[in-house]
Amino acid sequence: MNARDHSQPLPSDQAKALAAFATRSWDEEIVPALTRYVAIPAKSPMFDANWERNGYIERVITDAAAWVEGKKLPGLKLEVVRLAGRTPLIFFEVPATRPGGNDAKAPTICLYGHLDKQPEFNGWRTDLGPWTPKYENGKLYGRGSADDGYAVYAALTAIMALDKQGIPRPRCVGIIEGCEESGSPDLPAYLELLKPRMGDVALVVCLDSGAGNYDQLWLTTNLRGLVSGVLNVEILTEGIHSGDASGLVPSSFRILRHLLERLEDSKTGRLLPESFHCTIPANRLEQARATAAILGDEVWKRFPWACGADGGPTLPTTTDRVEALLNRTWRPALSVTGVEGFPDLGSAGNVLRPYTAFKLSLRLPPLVDGAEAALALKTLLEDNAPYNARVTFRPDGRAGAAAGTPSGATGWNAPQLAPWLENVLEAASQAHYGAPLGYMGQGWHHSAHEHAAEGISAVADDGLRRAWPAQQRARSERIPARALRQAADCGGGAGDGGLPVGGRAARQATSCCARRRRRGRDACRGRSRPCAARSRN
Repeated sequence: MNARDHSQPLPSDQAKALAAFATRSWDEEIVPALTRYVAIPAKSPMFDANWERNGYIERVITDAAAWVEGKKLPGLKLEVVRLAGRTPLIFFEVPATRPGGNDAKAPTICLYGHLDKQPEFNGWRTDLGPWTPKYENGKLYGRGSADDGYAVYAALTAIMALDKQGIPRPRCVGIIEGCEESGSPDLPAYLELLKPRMGDVALVVCLDSGAGNYDQLWLTTNLRGLVSGVLNVEILTEGIHSGDASGLVPSSFRILRHLLERLEDSKTGRLLPESFHCTIPANRLEQARATAAILGDEVWKRFPWACGADGGPTLPTTTDRVEALLNRTWRPALSVTGVEGFPDLGSAGNVLRPYTAFKLSLRLPPLVDGAEAALALKTLLEDNAPYNARVTFRPDGRAGAAAGTPSGATGWNAPQLAPWLENVLEAASQAHYGAPLGYMGQGWHHSAHEHAAEGISAVADDGLRRAWPAQQRARSERIPARALRQAADCGGGAGDGGLPVGGRAARQATSCCARRRRRGRDACRGRSRPCAARSRN
């Protein structure tokens, strides 16, 4: 019998069998496991200084490891790797089932995910909570369900689905870390330790991204960088009566506003320093136009807009579809994500506050150097302070940065796809969805792509180094079960040399779609306002 042409989609009977296996595994095994996972407040070390003593990260790591080992996959080896003072990490390896796939120079696929979580935040629906899982209308609500608890379960299920159908595949390894939401400071040390065991990694599949819709396969093309830190303005040593001092003692908040005006045009939101901008590559502009045509106004309508002054929804910075995509993926943007120095409204008396502190999040275009941007931002904000106020900007530390050095995270722009890989992804999307492959940048940052490029040897022409970041969710986080049940039904394919990655890459990217629809609540949260039932057409 002739071997199947791995560059072509799977026969429909095999594709249906893969889908059936994924559906059964998701409903019967993965949803219960994720439900237990949601209930554990395994906040990343940046948000839980006592993470080691609390033991929550240890618990989710060991729970996931036990689930993987319980599948009894032939040849599976799993280890919970621990380095002193660092979060634990799951490393598993599954031997190849294709001929020659376990040879020393045979290609390996690395599957990545993480189990640490963002903090609780606020804005959850009244009947939901970050640590109280709830399954409703095919969606599992709770912190970490979509970012990124499902990754380890989806990765292993994809492998098992292929093996169940006897579809040959390469050797696979998995890395599931515990500090991604803190910038992955522990990942480089683990990659260095595990490098001899990784093998010749030809493809990194990172289950931690977003997508435009559920109607086709999406490929993440670029990520923005990030400089985050605390800007503090101090003018007094203690609070004083505003009736006695206002008009003479300058407000620390007004000084801070003045400093931010050096950085941002408050009328438009445009970042003023040209060094924070970059030229958008021509191919990314072309892809943005194509994506805008696919998604239409959903590019901006998908966000939970509040009810505006006229009873209609509040407005975005632009309703131009292409510009909307470019604004959130290729242009710098400033957000204030936290404040300090303010009393609660109920305790706010007539006191002039001694200081004001803002947590700043500056998103950078993919081609802007994060470390240089951090230093430039610190200089811009601190130099020549108004009223000789004490002004400090303390960037968050990033993995690999020297102590006390301003540091930022550089973004990422994917290399040109190898033709064979583009072809199998296109074939998989057409086979499963009847629609072409979509290309989409993302506006967040993920540390793993930097470390993967530095710590994992990759095949320059035949591999695709990919990684996607997580984001803090202010709204009800949920993961749509239907989309993930589709994860194993995208058609199989293979690249040069018989590397069957098309179906798996399709499954991975489809799973990543789970990150997107969790955002889609009506803005007015059911209140009887005109925009509560606004059209999404």
